Amino acid sequence: MKACKTSIKEYLSNPVKISEDPCPDFNKAKDIAKQKAKTLGTDPMLLAWYQGKTGDYVPKAECGSGDKPGWIVYAESRGGNITIDINDEEYIFIYRSHV
Repeated sequence: MKACKTSIKEYLSNPVKISEDPCPDFNKAKDIAKQKAKTLGTDPMLLAWYQGKTGDYVPKAECGSGDKPGWIVYAESRGGNITIDINDEEYIFIYRSHV
């Protein structure tokens, strides 16, 4: 699998930025993102996520033909239209919703 770039800010479409102190664990961050997504659209469905501290991401899609990480390409190609960025790329969640 081709490695994706570490900094992904340039690839995110209009992310909603949330600052949390102290930084939440993954499950808490996921809950925060879901609640925010619910305020931005109807019945949001999580398509992809990224954890900056570990570099882990889901889905484990290979990067496309360019530099954009595969998990972002996956989410966008399936209608991902809400991006939540918690603590400046500590966690990123992409949802599909009717907005």
